[in-house]
Amino acid sequence: MTKVSFKEMKNGTKEDYILLDKYEKKYAEGTADRILKFMSGLTETLEGYQVSRLEHCLQSATRAHKNKENKEMVVATLLHDIGDELAPMNHSEYAAAVLKPYVSEKTHWIIEKHGEFQTYYYAHHLGGDRNKRDKYKGHKYYQACIDFCEKYDQSSFDPKYKSYSLEFFKPMVKEIFARKPYSHY
Repeated sequence: MTKVSFKEMKNGTKEDYILLDKYEKKYAEGTADRILKFMSGLTETLEGYQVSRLEHCLQSATRAHKNKENKEMVVATLLHDIGDELAPMNHSEYAAAVLKPYVSEKTHWIIEKHGEFQTYYYAHHLGGDRNKRDKYKGHKYYQACIDFCEKYDQSSFDPKYKSYSLEFFKPMVKEIFARKPYSHY
């Protein structure tokens, strides 16, 4: 059997779902390659920026790597804006959802919230609340998210910065996405 027998999921058999489980596991093994392929296409950006989305992500991850962050955080930093293309109004949550099965609760929270924390740098120029992040004061990862934005995100729009290539990060991405998914949160 190479295809399921059902036309409605409620009519699926055990054999159908065993078959799908086999295919889904194989498909999941290719996640890192699909992500890297997607990242390699981020060579354009919204008008106005001096670097592409890819270059911003590479600069961010290069800074994290040079700062001796663990591989999980380096990969999360590389992918933190992966949602910009498909979910520009909630890109942080999109990136966090992609990473969630493979990263710690802390890393997931930082990536999920970084968009709100990043408004600190510009919201006041547009009539917004630059201190929107303060609603998370007291959260155990509050300062870690501030540090992420300060060290890696807001500082990575420099066309003269020498970032590592996507190829450099490929083994790390493959390692993180080869992990057994977290189930502790």
